[in-house]
Amino acid sequence: MTVETIRAGQEKHFPGVDLEDEDLANCQLERINLAGANLVGADFSCSNLKGARLDGANLLGANLKLADLRANLLGANLMQADLSNADLRGSNLRGANLMGAKVSQASLSGAFLSGANLTGVNLKGVDLRGTDLRGVNLNSANLKGANLSQADLQGANLSDTNLEEADLRGADLRGANLSGANLLCAELDGSNVDGANLERACILGTAIASLQ
Repeated sequence: MTVETIRAGQEKHFPGVDLEDEDLANCQLERINLAGANLVGADFSCSNLKGARLDGANLLGANLKLADLRANLLGANLMQADLSNADLRGSNLRGANLMGAKVSQASLSGAFLSGANLTGVNLKGVDLRGTDLRGVNLNSANLKGANLSQADLQGANLSDTNLEEADLRGADLRGANLSGANLLCAELDGSNVDGANLERACILGTAIASLQ
């Protein structure tokens, strides 16, 4: 009954609900409250979740392809979730776990990802302009060609991260850990690397190279 009620849009308040493996694709779920809900394996592909409360929700392995996720995902579990082509602009993803998530062609510009876990995630070519990435864990992530211009990466863990050809113009990298990072041909004009750890980093073709 709960699924039919949600699909019909009759109610919006379902904190803690169990919707594991349920089909909620192509639904209008704007501003729905699913805080702390069990959404493991649920299908929200192409659904409108703009303004939704998904804070603390368990979205392990969920299908969120092409979904409008301009929502509150504070502390959400998004491990192995499919976020391909999802709209996450301005979303609150602070402290969220995105290990193993698929984010190809997702839009994350202006999102709040401070303290999030993105270890090993493939973010190749992803739009992260102006994103709050303070203290984020991007260890061994692939950010080749990603747009990180004006992003706040203070204290971020970028160790062994692939930042080849990434756009880091105007980015704040103060105190970031870039040990072993690949910055080959990355754009760093106007970026701030004060206090950053660049041990073993590949900096060929970057503005940093001229400062060494």
